[in-house]
Amino acid sequence: MLRYAFSRALSLAVSLIVASVVIFAVIEVIPGDPASYMLGLNATPEAVDALRDQLGLNGSLVSRYLSWAGGMLTGDFGLSYTYKVPVADLVAQRLWVSLPLALYALALSTLIAFPVGLIAAARRGTVTDYGIMGATQLGIAVPNFWFAMLLVLVFAVNLRWFSAGGFPGWSDPGAAIKALTLPAVALALPQASILARVMRSALIETLGQDYIRTARAKGLSRRQATTRHALRNAMIPVLTIIGLQFSFLLAGAIIIENVFYLPGLGRLIFQGITQRDLIVVESLVMLLVFAVILVTFLVDLAYAAVDPRLRRRA
Repeated sequence: MLRYAFSRALSLAVSLIVASVVIFAVIEVIPGDPASYMLGLNATPEAVDALRDQLGLNGSLVSRYLSWAGGMLTGDFGLSYTYKVPVADLVAQRLWVSLPLALYALALSTLIAFPVGLIAAARRGTVTDYGIMGATQLGIAVPNFWFAMLLVLVFAVNLRWFSAGGFPGWSDPGAAIKALTLPAVALALPQASILARVMRSALIETLGQDYIRTARAKGLSRRQATTRHALRNAMIPVLTIIGLQFSFLLAGAIIIENVFYLPGLGRLIFQGITQRDLIVVESLVMLLVFAVILVTFLVDLAYAAVDPRLRRRA
């Protein structure tokens, strides 16, 4: 197990180095100059050059990359061009919105998808199965931002059970969770639909294996064979989807955060792009890439815990 974990950690480190180079290069080739944007059209070349020097934009690409990457290793993400505060402080403030939102949505999607997928697999070919598959197909097809606006219209405008947007902070946990409920439901619907379909397919494939028929022949009921044997072996593709979903929910909630006016990481990236705050965009994208790779690493470890063959192969 330790050898397997070490090999995956080494792969994670290499992926991070490659990702940092790609992110820095992509941000650098984007047209437009942050200093010119900040000073406006009437700025003199001398003023623009002085601001570029102040922001550290006049150095070579290699020195700027090494300074940025080295700073991230020590927790120094640089100073925001727009807000004039450390990027780490901005990330810390916004993370307490995006991370609970992603976990909330992932918990909802998992709680919905597991029983739905189990029922659909257990009743394959019945009206229940067809109904569940039709509902999940609709959940995948409906855009989450459209569903979010529908939730606002029904539960915020008409019923007045929830607020239409904004975030009150964690001083009142009940109000904070209530403010995140509608965004979490909007994010969870398509993810639950995808996860339920994957769960159904994996279980159906597993239930057709010889060892399941052997277990049934020994006297186990279909439910016992499913929960004791099939479910664990069907978890590998399901864990993959859960890991990818968490990464998507953390990094890809920019539209939902803008619909509900949530001060999260997605909205901060959007503001950084529109304001040409490149250091914010670079650091945030790199952090999100790190989160995605870390989740993938944890999923690989979960694979090894579920499937001993991976440990032996490593």
